[in-house]
Amino acid sequence: MDEAAPPLLLSGAELTVADVESVALGRRGVMLAPEARARVAEARAVIDRLVASGETVYGVTTGFGSLASTFIPPGRARELQERLLLSHAAGVGDPLPTEVVRAMLLLRANTLALGHSGCRPELIDRLCRMLELGLHPVVPSQGSVGASGDLAPLAHLALPVIGHGQVEHEGRIQPAAEALLALGLEPLVLEPKEGLALLNGTQMMTAIGALLLARAERLVRTASVAAAISVEALRGTEVAFSAAYQWTRPHPGQVRTAAELRWLLRDSGLQRAHHADRHRVQDPYSLRCVPQVHGAVRDALGYLHGVLDIEMNSATDNPLVFPEGGRVPEDALATGRGFVISGGNFHGEPVALALDLAKLAIAELGSISERRVALLLDARLNDGLPAFLGAASGLDSGLMLLQYTAAALVSESKTLAHPASADSIPTSANQEDHVSMGSIAARHARRVLEHSEHIIAIELICAAQALDLRLDLQPGIRPGRGVSEAQARIRSVIDRLGDDREPGPDLAAALRLVRDGTVQDLASPPGPMAPSWLELDRP
Repeated sequence: MDEAAPPLLLSGAELTVADVESVALGRRGVMLAPEARARVAEARAVIDRLVASGETVYGVTTGFGSLASTFIPPGRARELQERLLLSHAAGVGDPLPTEVVRAMLLLRANTLALGHSGCRPELIDRLCRMLELGLHPVVPSQGSVGASGDLAPLAHLALPVIGHGQVEHEGRIQPAAEALLALGLEPLVLEPKEGLALLNGTQMMTAIGALLLARAERLVRTASVAAAISVEALRGTEVAFSAAYQWTRPHPGQVRTAAELRWLLRDSGLQRAHHADRHRVQDPYSLRCVPQVHGAVRDALGYLHGVLDIEMNSATDNPLVFPEGGRVPEDALATGRGFVISGGNFHGEPVALALDLAKLAIAELGSISERRVALLLDARLNDGLPAFLGAASGLDSGLMLLQYTAAALVSESKTLAHPASADSIPTSANQEDHVSMGSIAARHARRVLEHSEHIIAIELICAAQALDLRLDLQPGIRPGRGVSEAQARIRSVIDRLGDDREPGPDLAAALRLVRDGTVQDLASPPGPMAPSWLELDRP
């Protein structure tokens, strides 16, 4: 945990993607905001009154799903909640990464903090304490259809709260009961409604989506840097990136990407030389259309961002508790102050559709990057550079096989880009007769992101090598200032290729550059100018 950062106060309404990433990566503490604590307690009182009055409340005094018509006596309401968690923990597959589990704990705590779930504040405190202690439930990655939310994954997430399931703590997987005992924690005994409050919702797909988005936004800026280096190495022209041209079709992502390219290419001697000899009127699309393609990716990610901003700060439980009273809707179950409504806020369709769009967009970012790699390596198309950018073509294979790897990743991403949300298989005896498959969209999107990160890393290696060779051919001419700085940062961790060598270490170093965002800041001006620099270029 970052001791310098103040604890993140959970109100249920103000969580951001940046907050999710900071907590998921273990840098920040979390606690329930005082005003949220009071709100949660009010909602809990509504549930207590309903149970005491013997009312029939879904998931509180009834079974679940198609068993909603089965009445459970109030005396067995606590037992019902424990059995719910045990029975629903039916996930399979590889465990979710620790950062995803941490994000799920945070998001679950935040949605409960809204005060519509009817749980006690102590339950939220336990989730926050688990984050603080690094007590991470082992959550299998498969088993959710995204209908009543991510039921199976969230059941696995919740089991350690009651002393069941497994956890990872300080690198060791162990039974949750043992870990709680070692840390001096007692398992919680769930009150009525609390088991349902823990596992109804979209927190798995939303957690993956938020962490994916943070990485994808770094990637798309890094892709601008990689494309700019490729443009310089291939003697492409920046004319197609001009502000006047871009503002005739002002999609926000397109305008921003073109502005980034102009900034990276500023004061380029290679561009001046290009204009002097006019050796090529139009560049291939993978160079000329970078603003249009990268820009569309940005806009798709922007849509995902908007969806996640809402979803992270929403009540996705069922039924929902409204402790504030006021006008009680028809068919709502009321008792004194407050009422309960059963609905479908747990359905993952908004997130599923946004994730499917994002994974398609991220796949395209990798696809166009692979095409630039192919141009850089092809002696028929790279404007005088050696075949595969090797020192002694023939004896050396150079960077030939890096394009093979990029091509394989692009092909696999194409198969994963099929929308998961287009499918639906009914569950719970046809009570849940349309499902979102949002968790599948999330897992596939994460895979596609990983592929595209590798592809952009490959482009950085190839473009840097090609730029060095280009500058050998045109001594005394310098590339754009942003490109020059990017080249220096790449060369600080990856040496120029001479004779053939094993590419593995270079690939790993380039991937770190991409994931750490080491060159992304070069795409836009620093300091006070940054917020307004796009408008400064508007004709």
